[in-house]
Amino acid sequence: MNFLILAAGTRNKIVQYFKKTFEGIGTVVATDASELGPAIYDADKYYIVPSITETGYVDLILDICKKENINGVLSLIDPELSLLAENVEKFKEVGTTVIGSSYELCEMSLDKMLMFKWLVEHGYRCARSWDNKEDFIKALNAGEVSFPVFVKPARGSASISISKVNDIETVELLCSHEEGLMIQEFLNGQEFGADVYIDLISGEVVSIFTKKKIKMRAGETDKAVSFKDPVLFELIKRFVKEAGYRGQIDIDIFCINGEYYISEVNPRFGGGYPHAYECGCDHMTLIKNNLNGIVNEKHIGEYDEGIYMMKYNELKIIRKQA
Repeated sequence: MNFLILAAGTRNKIVQYFKKTFEGIGTVVATDASELGPAIYDADKYYIVPSITETGYVDLILDICKKENINGVLSLIDPELSLLAENVEKFKEVGTTVIGSSYELCEMSLDKMLMFKWLVEHGYRCARSWDNKEDFIKALNAGEVSFPVFVKPARGSASISISKVNDIETVELLCSHEEGLMIQEFLNGQEFGADVYIDLISGEVVSIFTKKKIKMRAGETDKAVSFKDPVLFELIKRFVKEAGYRGQIDIDIFCINGEYYISEVNPRFGGGYPHAYECGCDHMTLIKNNLNGIVNEKHIGEYDEGIYMMKYNELKIIRKQA
């Protein structure tokens, strides 16, 4: 059984965990667009590939799947998730299962306005959002929202081009210089993260790990502590089932005055997932089981509270080949 990790980048721990899981039964292959993506060197084998926007990119990945007899594939970057989901049947034809959610859900997760509208329509608490300046100004004048607010790309990830804004002049300036921006209410509360696995066969939520975020860096959790709340577990299960996600997802949640607000969803392994793994939530094994046709049993919240995660820098040294 062989596994392919696309856009491995700096997610060395993810590659290491998969390699440990498939040790003795198969090979872990990784790709990246740069030979300086350190995580590829933790795989059993790697390929340097072009950008996902290049013509023929999907055919190239399919060729790798055929050549390496890949059983399962996933990506670690948001823009590629929709691409995989869009071509899920092509991967099936070469014997490869895409670990991920539907194309529609990948697109909704990437587009924050689409996610906001879905959450509102289905009765979930979330940050109020506007996709044009005029509607925001009307809400501001009506007292429905106040500064600060976030101005961000509606389709974006890794906190790129996000600005915390305290006045209307800055909102107007930002919106006049870049298209595709949205304005979002600032949620002033404790932020939580959830690493969730939804069984590919049964569609049931089988694992949830939640953490209280202490410090963020470049859009990822830098320091956090494991946390449990049955109310939050029930909210996550209801939301995930109602939306229809599959495989690994990462959810950002805020708690304000005792109420939980869903912020964002990444239908992939998040940067803070190693915290969950080291606390005993082994989602790599859940994926392996599903690839073997095994339905996973539920292990929700089976970890200890009060376990801290603190990220720090490591080095990968390689010698340039002649």
